[in-house]
Amino acid sequence: MQKNDIFEIEITDIGVNGEGIGKVDGYTVFVKDAIIGDIIEAKLMKAKKSYGYARLAKILRPSPDRVAPVCPMARKCGGCQIQEMSYEKQLEFKEKKVRGNLARIGGVPEELLDCIMDPIVGMEESAALSAPFYYRNKAQFPVGEDKEGNPIAGFYAGRTHSIIPNTSCALGVKVNEKILNLILDFMREYKIKPYNETAHEGIVRHVLIRYGFRTKEIMVCLVVNAEQLPHSETLAERLAEIEGMTSITLNVNKNRTNVILGEEIKLIWGQEYITDYIGDVKYQISPLSFYQVNPVQTEKLYRLAVEYAGVDGGTVWDLYCGIGTISLFLAKEGCRVYGVEIVPQAVEDARNNARINGIENVEFFAGKAEEVLPEYYREYEKTHGGEKAHADVIVVDPPRKGCEETLLKTMVDMRPERIVYVSCDSATLARDVKYLRENGYEVVRGRAVDQFPHTVHVECVVLMSRVEK
Repeated sequence: MQKNDIFEIEITDIGVNGEGIGKVDGYTVFVKDAIIGDIIEAKLMKAKKSYGYARLAKILRPSPDRVAPVCPMARKCGGCQIQEMSYEKQLEFKEKKVRGNLARIGGVPEELLDCIMDPIVGMEESAALSAPFYYRNKAQFPVGEDKEGNPIAGFYAGRTHSIIPNTSCALGVKVNEKILNLILDFMREYKIKPYNETAHEGIVRHVLIRYGFRTKEIMVCLVVNAEQLPHSETLAERLAEIEGMTSITLNVNKNRTNVILGEEIKLIWGQEYITDYIGDVKYQISPLSFYQVNPVQTEKLYRLAVEYAGVDGGTVWDLYCGIGTISLFLAKEGCRVYGVEIVPQAVEDARNNARINGIENVEFFAGKAEEVLPEYYREYEKTHGGEKAHADVIVVDPPRKGCEETLLKTMVDMRPERIVYVSCDSATLARDVKYLRENGYEVVRGRAVDQFPHTVHVECVVLMSRVEK
């Protein structure tokens, strides 16, 4: 096939980025915005030797699982890849994705997966809509200007830095729209320029909004290319009239960078943090804090991790612990918990969260998990006359890249009875499961949790138990 060819194709699968996948005479084609079951007309935009990328030209026969998107910007925006797929089909796709990776990459036998995999944990339908929306407690909106020079806010189009104007995202909370429109009106009134990343000029770069689902507290943080925002007191007065407003801050980021947040926070009004709960654990959340964006599903995920851990006293290591979310859930079960996290600010947040919850049976270490745990293991052996360090349970919740092999080796050496692996990328999870299966552990339970409806992302948790050899 060649570029600009127009052809008919049936979509039979979905790729890692949400593209529909089909074949034409054995040639694999990826088509954005097409879903499983669609028969479409497409135009080839980029041709490789054995595969190509095409643009959806016309839907000839829609999939029985195709639905009308709630958001009119769904195809333009890069945030939702599969909003046009029924939620039931989304869950089926994600469950197959996790199971397929465990089988193909992890080498877990299909017959074992049949026994140990529980059904995916989806979001319950909202009262008003046929699939879950408005679930994100955090949103970061880039700010720019249109061709007429008016300030706009929205989201980047997929794989670009072109802003799609949209103040009414169907995944974020509804108050976001009111906040954004107020800020844009303020910028127009006082002629405050948005940031231009090409020229490195202008002031307002992003608007960060956080919302406490349980407390109803709201945080607004404006990311600015300046030390101050002109007329910031006036803006604060207007924002403070919104019910639930708790924190209004500036984040100073004067660097030429794609990184959204700088390190300096300046308080304009209220306090520098909001609070919220996951389960009965209270958290303080600052603009720089990592905090799961879907608290409803996060509680289900963490309760699942605690259930898998099966702790009843004993010692638990929680690696990549962030602000201590899973650590505090585990500590409430009565075990001794050691949390490890590379980001110093997150460690401070974790210690503070333990303090405000009155939890004392937890200790946090700042550093790389792949360095802290092996160092602890070596020092323990030195100071205990050759006795090996031991953990009853090790919990890991690594970034997308998974665990380094040095860390996996130390985990095996510590001989925990159980390893609970929480993952946001089932491919790297499966790779690490393969290593652990080859070194004395076996998968005994597993389950996917849909943290991000209408996207291709899915969380999962796997329990591995030590088997004697």
